[in-house]
Amino acid sequence: MYRPPGAPVTAFSAPSVVRARRARATLEAEVTMAMSLDPVEALDRIAFLLERSLAPTYRVRAFRTAIDVLAELSPEEIRQRADTGTLESLKGIGPKTAQVVREALAGRVPAYLEKLEREQGVTPPLRDGERLRALLRGDCHLHSDWSDGGSPIEEMGRTAARLGHEWAVLTDHSPRLTVARGLSADRLREQLALVEELNATWAPFRLLTGIECDILDDGSLDQDPDLLDLLDVVVVSVHSKLRMDARSMTRRMVAAVRNPLSDVLGHCTGRLLVGREPRGGGGGRGERGGGRARPESEFDADAVFAACAETGTAVEINSRPERLDPPRRLLRQAVAAGTLFSIDTDAHAPGQLDWQIHGCARAEECGVPAERVVTTWSADDLLEWSRERRLPPG
Repeated sequence: MYRPPGAPVTAFSAPSVVRARRARATLEAEVTMAMSLDPVEALDRIAFLLERSLAPTYRVRAFRTAIDVLAELSPEEIRQRADTGTLESLKGIGPKTAQVVREALAGRVPAYLEKLEREQGVTPPLRDGERLRALLRGDCHLHSDWSDGGSPIEEMGRTAARLGHEWAVLTDHSPRLTVARGLSADRLREQLALVEELNATWAPFRLLTGIECDILDDGSLDQDPDLLDLLDVVVVSVHSKLRMDARSMTRRMVAAVRNPLSDVLGHCTGRLLVGREPRGGGGGRGERGGGRARPESEFDADAVFAACAETGTAVEINSRPERLDPPRRLLRQAVAAGTLFSIDTDAHAPGQLDWQIHGCARAEECGVPAERVVTTWSADDLLEWSRERRLPPG
């Protein structure tokens, strides 16, 4: 992934026409109708909606576990057990999940699913961010159960495709972040082989290879450079010593974004607006509470964003509800500096892949030009940028 010295990225021509793709209300309505016929799909949709709303991990796990149990049974046995009232005798099936199965088999949308759909509003009027969201083609930041995510790579990829993405980038953590089961070089190589196998099965959707690489104290990156060079996209983030003094933090971040292997600066301030999601156990699916808010790291934003603009490194607009990073004042500062942007979910569970609307709303509010958002580009254009810093033709 060679990175030639880049000229400042301050202005460029957008493609004259960007294809608007996502008819979201129609898609979700069709999914809901289909679920009335299939209990597994109904359970999966419930888990998705719970994840999207940051429900407690144990609630999500109940539905994911029930899916795994039903996957071992034939449709005939599932129906027989539903008719005879013996679903609850199966380990992993409780009264609530059994009721969902019975209602789905009866040809009805399960009441609990209907309640969640109503609460979350699957067919809302046009909201802030919808125009930009319709232009998005991918997501540069998501995690799997190989690190601190809660679901297998295949489940994350299939959900991204189902939401309308043409591509997504798998970015599990690097080795230093042991609390998040960061990937050693050997484990990352194993993951690359698995991604190659999966991509042979779900074309035209593409899962691109990547990493969320820790920025070490001196600004170097937490992974073998030769291995980073093999990846499609490298997201670099600060996860340690977040209260470092501003001068040292600035040097650290500037060194990282100037590294030729870096593509995206992740959640630049490191702030948390609500408690951190739990790790392990529930699989990092995320829930509200469980910790204290965290203030922003202090650094010279002018210097950091100028380095991003000069090198063509994108500034992430992190869409996680407890992050929404960078804050609006810094997002406007990055726009003025001429940086590129990547609107990402930082998803740790399938339902969280639907969070990009939060980042899109903030991007629209702060005047982020759509043509400077790398997640609106095709996979081929994204790779041209990440490998050569070549921007899409105007």
